[in-house]
Amino acid sequence: MKKLTLLFASFCIFNLLAAQSSQRSTIVEPASTNDFYDDAPQFELAVQALEVTGEIEKPYSVNFNTLPLRQVIVKETEWNGLNGKFIGAYQYEGYSLYDILDQAILKKENAETFPPIIDLYVEVENANGEKVIFSWGELYYPINRHQILIASKVRRIVPSKTKDLWILPENSKLVVSSDLYTERNIEKPVKITVKSAQVEYNIDRQTAEMFSPKFTLTNFGKTEAIDQSWKPENTIEYNTVFYGRGMGIHSTTPFNGIMVKELLKDKLVLNREVLRKGMIVTAGMDGYRGVFTFSEIFNRNDQAELLLVKQDEKGTGAYQLFPAMDFFSDRAIKVLSDIRYLIVE
Repeated sequence: MKKLTLLFASFCIFNLLAAQSSQRSTIVEPASTNDFYDDAPQFELAVQALEVTGEIEKPYSVNFNTLPLRQVIVKETEWNGLNGKFIGAYQYEGYSLYDILDQAILKKENAETFPPIIDLYVEVENANGEKVIFSWGELYYPINRHQILIASKVRRIVPSKTKDLWILPENSKLVVSSDLYTERNIEKPVKITVKSAQVEYNIDRQTAEMFSPKFTLTNFGKTEAIDQSWKPENTIEYNTVFYGRGMGIHSTTPFNGIMVKELLKDKLVLNREVLRKGMIVTAGMDGYRGVFTFSEIFNRNDQAELLLVKQDEKGTGAYQLFPAMDFFSDRAIKVLSDIRYLIVE
């Protein structure tokens, strides 16, 4: 009788899991290890064909068989206008955008006027026409690489006491492990487009007096100036090894400043659209500029913030940006003169 009872219970559990994942062709059973994140079965996701196009020499279809598999862990949470709606905790395995775009030969539309690549961004579109964006720096400059994946496999991270079984996706999914609200995690991505920010500045690297006592903030056509009389409060200090992609080591001096998101939080509206397609373009007095996505600044879960640093030295001030999330210093805009906020259509 006991054997029949156990057999019936096992049959019920099996049917429950099978009903939730009938579309999977493969189930990888968990291993017995010290890894908390592989304690549940892994399921295959249906992967769509993926095209790469835009400002590159030759568009191509992605051959996933040539790419390494990467893993990320994510606490998926929807934006709901307050504190978010938790969906579930997952381990995803798949192909990073870093690897997918690694062989793309860039062909910037504005290369003649601005050769640096830090004003590039990437638009990812899914089969339903939804679009999200990532800055080029977000993909290729971060200290922690391969955090943005096209997921082909998933497993739940099941709480040991409650045994909650979060709903599983069925199709391939764009996954951003550094986002707090995971609105950029869209299913069935089919197209990646490389673009350059369509914001122009005059380039003048020979400016004699490299000092700007103020910078302007433009928000949908409304512009305000922030000058050096502004005294930032609640400054934080980041100890850093400041290293450039071209020039190598600059300094090991700490940066003191305020989080850019604190400066802008009362000036910009937070909603699902801006989490997906909001862009911040920053520029120095000499026309050197960089691109950040809205989520990259306002929607992080790793506390690696973009700092606004106030300085009074000639050649660096009065304001400078310090991107703590970046390995390289290239997006640390000196002599900051302009910040523009826009939504990519």
